Amino acid sequence: MAEENKIFTVEIITPDRIFYKGEGDMIEFTTAVGEIGVYKKHIPLTTVLAPGVVRIHKTGEDDVIAAVHSGFAEILPDKVTLLAEIAEWPDEIDKGRAEAAMKRAEERLANKTEAIDVKRAEFALRKALVRLDIAK
Repeated sequence: MAEENKIFTVEIITPDRIFYKGEGDMIEFTTAVGEIGVYKKHIPLTTVLAPGVVRIHKTGEDDVIAAVHSGFAEILPDKVTLLAEIAEWPDEIDKGRAEAAMKRAEERLANKTEAIDVKRAEFALRKALVRLDIAK
């Protein structure tokens, strides 16, 4: 019974689907200001998502792992909702495409010119690295 009191609802929603709906006793994800871990009864909070790995923990089960690439998180005492621009399961990631995107971004950053949007290249590099991290 004590473990049931730790469980809260988790939803990850993208523009084209309800990516995940389930329960967990902890969720970890990346925000614009760093990584965060959330348990039930967290203070209400809204924050900006950054590209990163989402890890949903539930005692006695394997972690649920996905990549999320920007959006917003709403944290309530009994529910966490991630409204993500893109969310991907590890088996949905094209490793070759992610490696090519990483190389393109690294080349843009290494050969900076005024025509290069550095923030955009850094964001593309981060997305590619997250994809490669969970596609292992």
